[in-house]
Amino acid sequence: MNDTPGWASPGSSPPDGQQSGPADDTGRPEHDPAQPAQPADEPGTQQQGPGVKWSKEQPPPGQWTAPTGSPASGQAPPPPPPGPGWGPQPPAGGHGVPGGYGGYGGPGGGYGAWGGGWGAGWGGPPPAAKPGVIPLRPLGVGEILDGAVSTMRTHWRTVLGISLVVAVITEVIVVLVQGLALKDLTSSDALNDPNATPDDVLRAMGDSLIGSGVVFVVSMIGTVLATALLTTVTSRAVLGRAVTVGEAWRDARPQVLRLFGLIIVVMLIGLGVLAVGTLPGVLVALSGATTAGTALAVLGALAAGVVAVWLTVRFSLASPALMLEKQGIKKAMGRSVKLVRGSWWRVFGIQLLAAIIASIVSAIVVIPFSLIAAAFSGDGVSGLLNGTGGLGWTYLVVSGIGSVIGSTITFPITAGVTVLLYIDQRIRREALDLELARAAGIQDYGSGAPSSGS
Repeated sequence: MNDTPGWASPGSSPPDGQQSGPADDTGRPEHDPAQPAQPADEPGTQQQGPGVKWSKEQPPPGQWTAPTGSPASGQAPPPPPPGPGWGPQPPAGGHGVPGGYGGYGGPGGGYGAWGGGWGAGWGGPPPAAKPGVIPLRPLGVGEILDGAVSTMRTHWRTVLGISLVVAVITEVIVVLVQGLALKDLTSSDALNDPNATPDDVLRAMGDSLIGSGVVFVVSMIGTVLATALLTTVTSRAVLGRAVTVGEAWRDARPQVLRLFGLIIVVMLIGLGVLAVGTLPGVLVALSGATTAGTALAVLGALAAGVVAVWLTVRFSLASPALMLEKQGIKKAMGRSVKLVRGSWWRVFGIQLLAAIIASIVSAIVVIPFSLIAAAFSGDGVSGLLNGTGGLGWTYLVVSGIGSVIGSTITFPITAGVTVLLYIDQRIRREALDLELARAAGIQDYGSGAPSSGS
């Protein structure tokens, strides 16, 4: 039984013409009663009974040699018994090796001379070809994370260049918006004032949400641009090819607007689900049952949040599908649903792990800069911890530098994991490794022959 093309598993029958000795009417080898029986499971002890034309008077064991047959007589010597163990199949034409009858494996070598016996060469299938940052086979979690980091390390000029440019532009816009337009909106004095009225608290919460929403939108735009450019870089890194920033931009530019549209559609779907979940509670609260309405709204928001997360994961591979397959928004979302189907928990777990790692790395960089910025601001670190510090320009600039550094490191990780997870799902479902091998120039990949990229 061949489990993998080109590899014979233990238990395969020997080639045609292989017999351990003459057989009786039942098909079993005859046993010479003059010689003691050997255990059936002991390797290399199978006995050979006298042949049809052999003399019954045989020399003592260990003092005879195999008779040499001649073409004229039509008598061929019996093959030697199999050696212990299992191993690679003998090559064709092993019977007639020069220098005497040596059986399979070379002169005088018997079965065991070729590769050390049936079994000495069995080590599983050959390693998968690896022309770039990942092997061309289904990937494990560690290989996906390692591939994202390897892409950043191998093509660091392009990857860090793209991430740095996008992070700087995004953070400059965020600092300007926070310093000029959102300075009053982000004040939390009312939230910390015990004498504040409910209207003041609601107004302060609304202003904070508006400010956070603006910052989120700007950051999302930067993330989309970084993802679009880094998707091209990662896809080329899988093939072992480098790409410049200009080449990445030329390849991604036709799909950037569609990528923005895709992100907006996914966000609207999530917000719509949350609105539907909280709407009954809001209506009940407006009717006069404030306590019951609030409780119902909270429960509805929790249920809607679960549904929103489920939908977000199902659409999480739409971005690389749109960029690499040059699909439209609807088809890219359909492709993501198809690839994630049956693997939702795996995709969710890997992306959650990547998000946690990116958050930890970002926090390691951003928090020290925030503390330094607070130390040079008016209220100091205590004002930052108590929530009473204002967003001065010193604080915004210094903390923005930390955010730029953090984003430069985390953009390649999150984008790389998403792209490699997309490639992994296509390898598992659509044998994409064959197309990648051909694109990388690997000859005879998947045919059982050794490949040049292994």
